[in-house]
Amino acid sequence: MWGLVFVYLPVIIVGALFDCLQELLLVSFFVHIIWHYYYLKILNNWLWNSHSTVLPHGKSEWEHAFIGIHNMQQRHRKRRNNLASVISRFREGSEALPDAVVVFHKSGEIIWCNRLAQFQLGFKWPEDSGDNITNLIRNPLFVEHLKSSDYDQPLDLTSPINAEKMLEFRVMPYAKHQRILIVRDVTTYRQLDEQRRQFVANVSHELRTPLTVLQGYIEILGMQSEAGSRQEKAITVLDQQTSRMCSLVEQLMTLSKIEGAASIDFDDEVNVPAMLKQIENEAHTLSKDKKLQLNFAVEDKLQLLGDEMQLRSAMANLVYNAVNYTPKNGAIKVIWRACETGAYFCVMDNGDGIAPEHILHLTERFYRVDESRSRDTGGSGLGLSIVKHALSHYDSELNIESNLGEGSQFSFIIPNSYLL
Repeated sequence: MWGLVFVYLPVIIVGALFDCLQELLLVSFFVHIIWHYYYLKILNNWLWNSHSTVLPHGKSEWEHAFIGIHNMQQRHRKRRNNLASVISRFREGSEALPDAVVVFHKSGEIIWCNRLAQFQLGFKWPEDSGDNITNLIRNPLFVEHLKSSDYDQPLDLTSPINAEKMLEFRVMPYAKHQRILIVRDVTTYRQLDEQRRQFVANVSHELRTPLTVLQGYIEILGMQSEAGSRQEKAITVLDQQTSRMCSLVEQLMTLSKIEGAASIDFDDEVNVPAMLKQIENEAHTLSKDKKLQLNFAVEDKLQLLGDEMQLRSAMANLVYNAVNYTPKNGAIKVIWRACETGAYFCVMDNGDGIAPEHILHLTERFYRVDESRSRDTGGSGLGLSIVKHALSHYDSELNIESNLGEGSQFSFIIPNSYLL
């Protein structure tokens, strides 16, 4: 405003003195416009035509405008360099990963992928930029997985370019309206896992015959031994250890069957109340010497769809564990009832309880809280592992709550979709 005052105030004074105000203002306006147009043209050439970073010369307001634009350009250039550096580090880190990485829009358009994605998924970069990812990975399971928006669990699929390879697909939200796909080759891990299961199943099967023969001969020797003799004591120990070995083999075979079952038939009806009645009778027999108080609260009409062997293994192992580890004159309560989210099964005891540091490891194979106590009770460390794998087929998890000196509670919920 002060600039306009300094420019036009003398013009107004001179025009008023010589009575030519309109003509003089018109000429001044025209000269002023030409002057601004001249510097506007300089600015336009500098921004769009000139590649020079040298600041053009200007006067008055234009000098401040040139300096401001130049400073803004410098800031933007610095930001672009920083962003380019971040992108470069991201790409270098992505190329160093042992996994294939694909960044794509929520709608599916591919934004970027690393080199390993080209080898594992058959992508061509940059030709595939902007293509929908489902056009390149056409597996229906993958397409359904993307649509579900539930990315908590990874998805195992055969490689789209090599049928002999197994890939693990994991999708995660990334930035705004974007997703990142991480693909890992798990062929070796799956093969090793399958070989381990087959080995355990084969060894367990082969051990059954010699153990059966041993039990037969031990029984014959026990009938021929004299009461109270050293021979009878030795035969008793042999019989106990052989029975323990047979139990371990049976549990290994059960675990192998459950692990090896990729899916189960959910058309079969399972009469859970009748099954729990059998388990109750067996629990009474096992707890006879301990004089335990067993209370089974079972909803008579609550039945499931699925595999009876797996359900029985899960429920029986929890009940038998409670019987084995609850001291004399203790109490055990078993609950089977409907709840809001499905069918609720719970086994509670007032035994010694379990320390917090052991709870997370209880479902691991052969894990034992107390070796000496497990040896006395004949525990193998496989029971809860069997429960864990059996429940995985029913989209359920084992919940463990325990306090030292107060007892333990093992429970799980079978979702409504599996109820009869």
